[in-house]
Amino acid sequence: MKLLKLLLLLISLLSLSACLGGTSTTEESESHDSSQAQSGDGSSEATDGDEIENDAESEEGTSESYSSSRDEEESERGDADSTSSSSPSTTVGEKGSYTLLAWNDLGMHCVDGNDYSIFSILPPYNNLHAQLIKDGNLVNSGISLTYEATADSNGSWNTTSVGKTNFWDYADTLYGSVLEQDVGLTGKRVPSTIPEALDYNQNNRWFEAEGIPIMPVDDTGSNNPYPMVKVVARDPNGDELAAARVVLPVSSEMSCISCHASTTSSDPALNGAKPLSGWISDPDPEKDWKKNILALHDEMEQNNALFTAALSSSGYGEGGLLASALGGAPVLCARCHSSNALPGTGIDGISPLTQAIHNGHSRVSDPQTGVSLNESQNRDSCYLCHPGSTTQCLRGAMGSATNGGETTMDCQSCHGSIRQVGDSQREGWLDQPNCQSCHHDGLREVRAIDSSGKLLQWGDSRFATNSDTPSSGYSLYRYSRGHGDLQCEACHGATHAIYPSSHANDNILAQDLQGYSGTIATCSVCHDTVPLTATGGPHGMHTTGESWVKGHEDYAERDSSGCTACHGSDYRGGVLSQVKTARSFSTEWGLKTFSAGQSIGCYDCHNGPSGD
Repeated sequence: MKLLKLLLLLISLLSLSACLGGTSTTEESESHDSSQAQSGDGSSEATDGDEIENDAESEEGTSESYSSSRDEEESERGDADSTSSSSPSTTVGEKGSYTLLAWNDLGMHCVDGNDYSIFSILPPYNNLHAQLIKDGNLVNSGISLTYEATADSNGSWNTTSVGKTNFWDYADTLYGSVLEQDVGLTGKRVPSTIPEALDYNQNNRWFEAEGIPIMPVDDTGSNNPYPMVKVVARDPNGDELAAARVVLPVSSEMSCISCHASTTSSDPALNGAKPLSGWISDPDPEKDWKKNILALHDEMEQNNALFTAALSSSGYGEGGLLASALGGAPVLCARCHSSNALPGTGIDGISPLTQAIHNGHSRVSDPQTGVSLNESQNRDSCYLCHPGSTTQCLRGAMGSATNGGETTMDCQSCHGSIRQVGDSQREGWLDQPNCQSCHHDGLREVRAIDSSGKLLQWGDSRFATNSDTPSSGYSLYRYSRGHGDLQCEACHGATHAIYPSSHANDNILAQDLQGYSGTIATCSVCHDTVPLTATGGPHGMHTTGESWVKGHEDYAERDSSGCTACHGSDYRGGVLSQVKTARSFSTEWGLKTFSAGQSIGCYDCHNGPSGD
């Protein structure tokens, strides 16, 4: 068991396929033909956050030689929709400048909270990924990347986790390592005013800092699940090439207090999870519900031979889990119930943690509403345990989608019911929704699964995640890459926080780079010279901006049917041809102005696709 715990120190908890590579010593950048169409498995997802004037074209062929300068593209952005403070020191619009993209992989990482003395589901463990671009080319060598704490627009700093959790007092018992304060399981430190290195991951072609032990409490003691960090890229001389401000979201709102807190109420709905021996009634609210859970677990499994054997093999003792915790040996749930978030854990024959928790609670009702958690079709039921009514884990474009004032998508829209999530045929953390189940043929579904919980299948692969990623049989957005070999999350934002997010800190990177919130889709962000191409942009789409307005006529006349995927079969504009910020274009019919959210079609400037 000690060897198993030590092994955990070397494995990225959430990067299930990660294989750390050494930093290259050459000075060359990796060139990728930005005019090559990315489609099928080479694509990332389109969402409500896409800035799509990017029209899908079906014609074959390569891009033309016509190009426009970055300065010309910069002039088209319009006023910045910005809530951020000062921008990074490297100016994106400079000729020959570098662009740094950075992101968190899940959109929200969960921690157990202040107390680890009773049991632990997850340690403080956050991930930061980054990619550097120079004129459309990914730069992976001859550079170094670091991360450090920075203030958000409200002046909130988070430079230490000391005093915010007792994790380090129990790290050895739970995870098999004696750690210095503010150092995580992989050796990465909490962001501070001292830059810390990111490592290059050859397999994923990104720079990463895995296992950052940050907490959702800032240095004033205020709750802030959205702390900001600054990532900086430097050349071998230490000169700054580019910087990026990005959120490192974390929440301790992963709580079971709704049902497992001790109460003096006689209401049966509030006593459904009461242990036969009675409520523990510990004065510390966090310890209280955790102790109640262990007491209930001991009672439910006391006659289970697997449980008895597991107590012995795991070193918890025949007295049970609660007795072990009260004796100073807190319980790691994954020691018995395997979790793909903690590779190498679990005992054969005992159900995985995801299955045990979700399936076990599918028979439970919300104590406040009386609605079965399995029958619920909104995020409120998920927020009873997951972050959360305060944190708002689902806060990106899909979480903000509405129809007539009502939300159109909730957790169940992509993941299914709680029973479906806990199905024994599902592999936790790996059997996840993909982009192509909703985004296809110019449409955006509002549900990714059928009634049985299986992902919807369509023939269109333009917005598909990569197959067999990160391993055979899976297709995860957070590991997929597309245009220019960039990770999908680099431009679209993190899972659960797809651009634009409802939280200001999530949007700061996009605002810094292109002047407005939303998918990073302005070509000049990464290209000093923007190529004119009908199919060479992200998802096989065309160049955006003034250069396309001036040079697209021949493409449209040769094959206007290729425009319909985004501009609609009537060529009057569709949901995928919306501009995400106010734009003005100079045309032969004069200045044409579009407001944010307006769809662009052929009739906006001339009489249809073949008209003058």
